[in-house]
Amino acid sequence: MADDFRFKDFTTGEKTRIVLLAARMGWRGMAGPEVDISDLKRKAERIEKTAERRKNGK
Repeated sequence: MADDFRFKDFTTGEKTRIVLLAARMGWRGMAGPEVDISDLKRKAERIEKTAERRKNGK
């Protein structure tokens, strides 16, 4: 991500989704290191890319 991209660049809905995904990752992480959280990471990355594209006007 670009250095000038910040959490304030997300819409309210995106912020909420990111926070909920982070909470879900935390809950899964507490189950142990063998639990796969890559699907949640991909969802969060998609949200970040969408916000970055909107900010950069692409």
